[in-house]
Amino acid sequence: MSGKLYLVPTPIGNLEDITFRAVRVLKEVDLILAEDTRTSAPLLKHFGIDKKVFAHHQHNEHKSATEIIRFLKEGQQIALISDAGTPAISDPGFLLVREAIKNGLSVECLPGATAFVPALVNSGLPNDRFVFEGFLPVKKGRQTRLKELANEERTMIFYESPHRLLKTLEELITLVGEERQASVSRELTKLFEETVRGSLLEIKNYFEMHTLKGEIVICLAGKDHKI
Repeated sequence: MSGKLYLVPTPIGNLEDITFRAVRVLKEVDLILAEDTRTSAPLLKHFGIDKKVFAHHQHNEHKSATEIIRFLKEGQQIALISDAGTPAISDPGFLLVREAIKNGLSVECLPGATAFVPALVNSGLPNDRFVFEGFLPVKKGRQTRLKELANEERTMIFYESPHRLLKTLEELITLVGEERQASVSRELTKLFEETVRGSLLEIKNYFEMHTLKGEIVICLAGKDHKI
């Protein structure tokens, strides 16, 4: 009998955001795959989860996927977690899921924490239709991707790091104009959670005067959005 691959979301900051089901699955599986075993160790210890943990990240996922598929075929139950949030959303996971499906293996993704959903809902921008872009390319292809989005009518969602936020805001101003409405959320679910809303220029001016820390989600209104 073949095993099953579980994709298990973990909290993006607040440990209370993990589900009862996620904890149960992590306690029941034979093996846990973690993006960074050092990052996951405190979380697993907090919930009393004592299982074998192997590293599965972007630098080894092609190699490790083959071995994981073999484990699954042998009947092992395996859970994949990322450092925070839902696996495969701007994190490793897609390749492994694809290989498991190709091999006729069972895959189950649990619902749970992910950063872009609360950021979008909290932005005040239209959320009936939206496009998730994740991280923009750092260098090659960056300007091409931005130009492709210039006429996008849906709300756009980006992940960004603190040290690149101001540069990205400047690029978006050049692309769509300083009056385009947006929101920037950082430290979601944590003690210093913050969402700043307004025009791109207003948001840029704000963050030029404030210290930037934490993971960041940018929500940008689509073309022709009316306030």
